[in-house]
Amino acid sequence: MTNQLKQVEKVSDVIQVLKAGADFYRDAMADIDSMSIKGTFKRMAENKEKTISTLQPLAIAEQGEKEKGTSWAVEARKMYTKFSSVVSTDRDFTYVNQLEEVEDKVLEALDEALDEDQPSSAMATLRSVRAEAQSLHDEMKALQNNMKPH
Repeated sequence: MTNQLKQVEKVSDVIQVLKAGADFYRDAMADIDSMSIKGTFKRMAENKEKTISTLQPLAIAEQGEKEKGTSWAVEARKMYTKFSSVVSTDRDFTYVNQLEEVEDKVLEALDEALDEDQPSSAMATLRSVRAEAQSLHDEMKALQNNMKPH
């Protein structure tokens, strides 16, 4: 009978999405007009950076080093938004709309990590991070819905 230790899985993927999302929020702050939305974006970026710090010990357990990469899917969305905001009549809404999609991607990456057979301490951390991410997602979704043209 062998006793296998559970390994941390997919946390590096979550960090990549969070890092790309934080970068996207920071870049978007320079391109939008609304000061209140800039404040929201700043808080969202700071939260993602704090969450990355929380998850880095799990990434080290997973791959032996800190995760430094970013998600190509979020980077592609950021580039799309840059181009589409040039022709948009409401750049602020364009950014809010795309960043709400990034929040969806964060939840998706966290759900994939939670679907893995993680060590109990990793599961507790991921569940806590997931609850906070859901709150941030809901905030961006509400902002998006409030800005939609009627």
